[in-house]
Amino acid sequence: MIRSLSAALLLSAACLSAQAQSLYMPRDIQQAFKKETRSPDGRPGKKYWQNTARYSIKVQALPPDRNIKGSEQITYFNNSPDTLKRIVIRVIQNIHKPGVTRNGDASEQYLTSGLQVDTFTVAGKTLPFPNNTGQATWKTISLPKPLMPHDSVRMSVAWHFPLSVESGREGMIDKTTFFLAYFYPRVSVYDDYNGWDRLDFTDAQEFYNDFNDYTLQVKVPANYVVWSTGTLLNPQEVLQAPFAQRLAQSMTSDAVMHIATADDLAKHRVTAQQKVNTWKWRANNISDMTVGLSDHYVWDAASVVVDDATKRRASVQAAYADSTVDFRQAVKNAQYSLGWFSRNWPGVPYPFEKMTVFQGFADMEYPMMVNDSPQSDLGFAQLVEDHEIAHTWFPFYMGINESRYAFMDEGWATTWELLIGRTEKSVEAADKFYKQFRVKGWIHDPSSSQDLPIITPASELRRGYGNNAYGKPSLSYLALKDMLGDELFKKSLHEYMDRWHGKHPIPWDFFNSFTSASGQDLNWFFNNWFFTNNYIDLAVEKVGKAKKGQGITINNIGGFAVPFDVKVTYADGSNEVLHQSPAIWRADQRRATVVVPTKKTIQSVELTGGIFMDADEKNNKWTLGKQITQVIR
Repeated sequence: MIRSLSAALLLSAACLSAQAQSLYMPRDIQQAFKKETRSPDGRPGKKYWQNTARYSIKVQALPPDRNIKGSEQITYFNNSPDTLKRIVIRVIQNIHKPGVTRNGDASEQYLTSGLQVDTFTVAGKTLPFPNNTGQATWKTISLPKPLMPHDSVRMSVAWHFPLSVESGREGMIDKTTFFLAYFYPRVSVYDDYNGWDRLDFTDAQEFYNDFNDYTLQVKVPANYVVWSTGTLLNPQEVLQAPFAQRLAQSMTSDAVMHIATADDLAKHRVTAQQKVNTWKWRANNISDMTVGLSDHYVWDAASVVVDDATKRRASVQAAYADSTVDFRQAVKNAQYSLGWFSRNWPGVPYPFEKMTVFQGFADMEYPMMVNDSPQSDLGFAQLVEDHEIAHTWFPFYMGINESRYAFMDEGWATTWELLIGRTEKSVEAADKFYKQFRVKGWIHDPSSSQDLPIITPASELRRGYGNNAYGKPSLSYLALKDMLGDELFKKSLHEYMDRWHGKHPIPWDFFNSFTSASGQDLNWFFNNWFFTNNYIDLAVEKVGKAKKGQGITINNIGGFAVPFDVKVTYADGSNEVLHQSPAIWRADQRRATVVVPTKKTIQSVELTGGIFMDADEKNNKWTLGKQITQVIR
């Protein structure tokens, strides 16, 4: 019995290994599997490693002065088997410098002199920092002494930069409201398949960060409130007693509380009345820190149970201008989002202690914070908030490389946006918006750039990036959900997320995890959706007699393995709808036959895909006049 089981396990492992090789795999990814840092069954390999750091950051903002000053102590841990002779430092604020590589135009209000490192010390030795040479948003520094495997090095950095007047993902919201993102120099990711991450930040594709431990001190003038990633350590020091008490009460309250109103702020009743207050924060095992501050943004808060098993609550907060109508619902919206996502899809309890919705201009996610723009349409405002909060699980629950594989986070957030939207509105309304916003632009655009394979690295895309990151992968996940069924799909999803929580998955880890967790060879499906130039276009090819009834042959012109419905109308006026999952394309991805077990005469046939919109709907219908009587085998 034991020998048979062992043989079965070995056979299973061999099969999974063979399956892993059936998908295209770049040579650098192949090396990771050979080094056993990645496993063919989708798990981290037995030799998996990742580096990490401890950051102690101090930053000062004194609005309306836009000059931001900071210093930090970094302890960087080399958990790799490699000796590191140099280190790569990210200075993303340099995206604002004139002449740097970026994917769009930049106005004068966006441009600044960038981030200037004033002092840079490694292991106690002061080194010159290449502020004006090398790549703009990352710098390579030769270490005075090689960093050996499983050793660490300490660095000290002091810097300053002018906050941009034009606010996007970060910048000046108004003269006394700032949003600080990517405001500190950080060590770039060194990983097992690509080494140092040296991709330029171009203000389009997003980010790739290690999981680090942070302490943060934010120094601001009196009467400024600070919101940040992490836990506020000193509310009694920076807030006057009634407001510190309200904040504490909100942590266990379902009801939305006004922590600070516009009147409170105008009368300087909220913060401690020292000349400067230092707000202290802590966040561990997280990929980034972000800060918002204002002297007039109102402050709402409540909490929500995110884990029914433990009754754990998460704080939900909002910071916004009092005149902004849609943000008055921001806390309620976020409560619903956190609760629904935790219980339904993805169905993993919200992993952090807090979520803050900050009014800015970016519609952008950060750990424990989102920076959302005001919307006149309250329904759209909720959708945007849902989408950005959904990013908590993809990429922040796992350390996804958004700059290379944007579909691994944006595609999932787009999927959760649709599924939660069906409960907030209706299935019909949510699906209609999804088709209009996420599918229509792609499916009706015949340009070759829109049909590039989803696996194409996002860093190499400009045209086609949006559809490859959002709509197309979302459709693939929904097609897979349709094929596996909710129960098996969720089981596979949770297995993938559990394996890679706090780690750095790549697409092949996702593919292989779903294959092993589902117990099915899904590589045909992943190859179809991620490695081809397919699109969606089905056609009724013929209808005729089959051995066990009537046969309807469907031609998959576009090639994607999509689900669809076949609406059959009979000569007697009756009709039925036959749903087909993507499994119909497993044997032949270009042609399939739907057998209708009936002796009735078929009057007409119509194919409908719902959210899986068809590029050419003219060939989706068949009527009796076109009937072909040959037997379909």
